[in-house]
Amino acid sequence: MAALQASERSQFGYKRAARAIVELPASVLELVASGALEDVSLVGPASTKILTEFAAEGRSTTVEAAVAASPRRSDVLRAREIRGNFLSQYAMEQVLSLRLPASIVKVSSFRGDFQMHSTWSDGAESVQAMAEGCLARGDTCLGMTDHSYGLPVARGMSMEAASSQGREIDGLNDQFAGRFRIFKGVEANIRADGSLDLQPDERRVFEYVVASPHALLRRDEDQTVRMLTAVRSPGVAMLGHPRGRMYGRRAGIRADWPRVFAAAAERDVAIELDGNWHRQDVDWELAGQALDAGCIFALDSDAHSIAELRFTDYSIAHARLARLPAARVINCWPNDRLEDWMRERRA
Repeated sequence: MAALQASERSQFGYKRAARAIVELPASVLELVASGALEDVSLVGPASTKILTEFAAEGRSTTVEAAVAASPRRSDVLRAREIRGNFLSQYAMEQVLSLRLPASIVKVSSFRGDFQMHSTWSDGAESVQAMAEGCLARGDTCLGMTDHSYGLPVARGMSMEAASSQGREIDGLNDQFAGRFRIFKGVEANIRADGSLDLQPDERRVFEYVVASPHALLRRDEDQTVRMLTAVRSPGVAMLGHPRGRMYGRRAGIRADWPRVFAAAAERDVAIELDGNWHRQDVDWELAGQALDAGCIFALDSDAHSIAELRFTDYSIAHARLARLPAARVINCWPNDRLEDWMRERRA
């Protein structure tokens, strides 16, 4: 409905209502049945009518009529396609509570988050603050992965800054005295040809390297070669948010993902399930393909603040829907196994 509105003010009203609904910890069906939907802040009468129709019939005649009458119908239908396999707050919580075999990853088996950002690049909090935020969540480790210098839009670190950050992390690890461990990572940018913005000798400065695409994410052409090149690059430990999709804005990279996953499995490169609510990339369906290919996985928040650390819950939910065993998830491994795996990737 937001996409159909002529004025920004009308668009904003629907977008605001949509965000309020998707972040609710309760079922919309229950709210409608109890009459409590009217009490939800930022959800006005027009949005309430649409939600009530959906709750009653699984469809909204109001929306269907508006879409049918609009010259933007094709744009709306395309936008719907790129909103597939995203979880709302309520759906995520329902998945986390599912009874599944003990081998499947769950919140209690999760030890730490391996993609996040601090004030060394485009994050809002210090490394120490992020570590304390993870500790408060019950984690026992984290991986700090500020952006590399090849992504200036994200205030990527110079190699000199990376060295300074490394010394800061060493000091923090000394302070934590074994009760918490910070691993030194970096998020390198995947260029158009699949090469990274960090040279091989520069990658060895870090304990592990996350290779992620940040451009050319709206192209229709196949980018399999780009992603294969990145996965096979020396020193790469993780393929971060592989598609680069964004809720309601872009579908992300098109590629022969089974081929990419097979290459990742061959080199023991982890496939990331990025839990940032707007990304949720990869989703449970694509994660299932990676599982069939023999991949290992990383379940991360991509947090840029303490408040965003909770996005790991979305990663874990997608992993549970894909039936990923905890043994195949690096976030569940003990420190010695993590260190061995990272060392092998650097070699």
